[in-house]
Amino acid sequence: MNQLDILIPFALPPAEMARDLLRQCQAPALAMLLARGKPAAPTQSHDPFSRALPHEHWLARRFGLPQPAQDSSPAAAAALMRSLGHTPAAGHWFVLHPAHIHVARDHLVLTDISQLQLDEAQSQKLFASAAPLFTEIGHEVVYGDAGTWFIRADAWAGLRTSTPSAASGRNVDIWMPEGPGELAWRKLQNEVQMQWFSESLNEEREMRGLKTVNSMWIWGGADTSAAPASAYAAGYGLNGWTQAFGSAPASLPGAADIAAGNGHRLLLLDQLVEVALAQEWGLWLQRMESIDREWLAPLLASLRDGAFDAVNLILTGADKLVQISTTRGALRKFWLKPSLSKLSA
Repeated sequence: MNQLDILIPFALPPAEMARDLLRQCQAPALAMLLARGKPAAPTQSHDPFSRALPHEHWLARRFGLPQPAQDSSPAAAAALMRSLGHTPAAGHWFVLHPAHIHVARDHLVLTDISQLQLDEAQSQKLFASAAPLFTEIGHEVVYGDAGTWFIRADAWAGLRTSTPSAASGRNVDIWMPEGPGELAWRKLQNEVQMQWFSESLNEEREMRGLKTVNSMWIWGGADTSAAPASAYAAGYGLNGWTQAFGSAPASLPGAADIAAGNGHRLLLLDQLVEVALAQEWGLWLQRMESIDREWLAPLLASLRDGAFDAVNLILTGADKLVQISTTRGALRKFWLKPSLSKLSA
């Protein structure tokens, strides 16, 4: 079947904000797809304190990553290593991100790692500074890219970790790793923090108005056998850790090119994540309207013209997930007026 799944994280606004935001939002293509479509599955509720966001859990299940026995981040490390050109040695690997943690009124908060603006030269310098602290206690570390490193820690298999997006902007104590290796990780994290405290690089960043790199975040523990299944004929917009599912950021084509493809495809539109985590709802409105104009409107036209048999929306918020499927035939139901009301369901 020729169809397109469109995953839009944080398209569902918080319940307390939904009425005001949706009244202001001008997204006619999305309103049409929602009104003429029907639920493809029951609305899924998620624990707001889960160690991964709803769209992250959905992607992990959709691509067949191993599901942990207890709530933890997706087992993405080994697959992500492969996508960045490395063949991980047998064992248990975790993703490491250079990070910034700041002091709030009475707790520590993880800053969204996408705001770090760490370039390759800076990252390589920090990696070289920290690597001996890992290797001297028997942990192999691998450089992936400026924002992504890896650590092998076989004895930590079963360590429950949180994705950086789930923890961003929140009290880090709630999201810190728990289980095998918990104390060893905290000790290692502290040693790296002390090592980086004296780095001239951080002084230079502060002078330029950038956030210091003063910590690391660990998640994604996986054995090398954890490989994603080929769930789609093609995937578009998969960047960051979702590169583990087989796409590079530079490969994102336009809506017309996506419509010209064949088979069951996936498009990830993640422009709302950063602003939603920062609770910048004015920017959320702007980006939602941009998504509608630049992506959903042309893809709706392609559905009408027969390029797709169906367009399936997977829309998430902080604690729920909604799936709406719209077929070409359903667009003829003129008596169903376009509406965004399903975003507040």
